[in-house]
Amino acid sequence: MAKCAGITQSGTACKGIPIDGSQWCYVHHPDHVEERRRHGSKGGKRGGRGRPAVEVGAIKALLSDLTDKILAGELETSRAAVANQLLNTHLRAIEIERKIKETDELEARLEELEEAARQRRGYYGA
Repeated sequence: MAKCAGITQSGTACKGIPIDGSQWCYVHHPDHVEERRRHGSKGGKRGGRGRPAVEVGAIKALLSDLTDKILAGELETSRAAVANQLLNTHLRAIEIERKIKETDELEARLEELEEAARQRRGYYGA
């Protein structure tokens, strides 16, 4: 079976299967540069995998601080309740963002698998 003529970022030969009867796989094919750039820009707008953990940690710290201030009598319970509602809304937004990113990643992986399956069918004449 033919292998892609591309070189990976680590400098090794790509092990991908060439598409469209060309010498490159989807990742290295020059005709797909714009499409790959569009897909890559979506991921960059959502932040890295570590961002939600940092945000959740900051929210936990705020909740702990709110709890301490309420127990010490330094903060009105009504103000703390509103702050808690806002923090819960923020947590829900983080979870929705995570689900969207996960869905986008799964869709991209599925597209790659479907393309590989199409290429195999074409390669084997099915």
